[in-house]
Amino acid sequence: MDDRFSANGRRFAGLIAIVAWIGMIVQFGTSTANMGSFAAATWHLLLFFTITTNLGVATTFTGVALGKPGFGSPSLLGGVTLSIVLVGVIYSLLLAGTVVLTGGDKVANVIMHYAVPILTPLFWLTHAPKGGLRARDPLSWAVYPLTYLAYALVRGGVEGKYPYEFLDVGKIGWIATASNATAIAVGFLLAGYLIVWLDRRLARQAGFSTLEAAPPSA
Repeated sequence: MDDRFSANGRRFAGLIAIVAWIGMIVQFGTSTANMGSFAAATWHLLLFFTITTNLGVATTFTGVALGKPGFGSPSLLGGVTLSIVLVGVIYSLLLAGTVVLTGGDKVANVIMHYAVPILTPLFWLTHAPKGGLRARDPLSWAVYPLTYLAYALVRGGVEGKYPYEFLDVGKIGWIATASNATAIAVGFLLAGYLIVWLDRRLARQAGFSTLEAAPPSA
């Protein structure tokens, strides 16, 4: 059992997991009904950063709620938090209102683009262990969105369908796509270093750091 979290912390993590899983279930159910098969819906949905990131949140916070070792590590929680915040920010700035959604799509949209991106950083601020993040963590966290970017561009090039207009090489060209991707990457890294700074500041204010050496044994 991971003892870094209080009972309230695990309950909060469980709430986030439940909300995220509900969003995923609603979205997959609606897409399956629209596309005729679960396999087709899955292949379609896994093209989107929103889906893969919410899946990561749901899995991670399920582990935290159940007290599974490893799921509550400072680096993992920091990376998951940063990624889901990116989902919410990019949606709000670039995608909100571009498509009219109804029914299950609308419900899932609210959950995955608003509820989960708000609840997750709130958990990090109030319950995540502080003082354990390192200066190199933002570079490690960047591996996920960069890997996703490569995957989205390759798959888009093969299928002729890109997940987001700001990555649509066919519509806006490679230069604009590269500029958009670079701007997002820089913003992601800056936000990552902000999280590391905030982690250390909150640890100092609490007078505690998970990096402190353990007391010597007798």
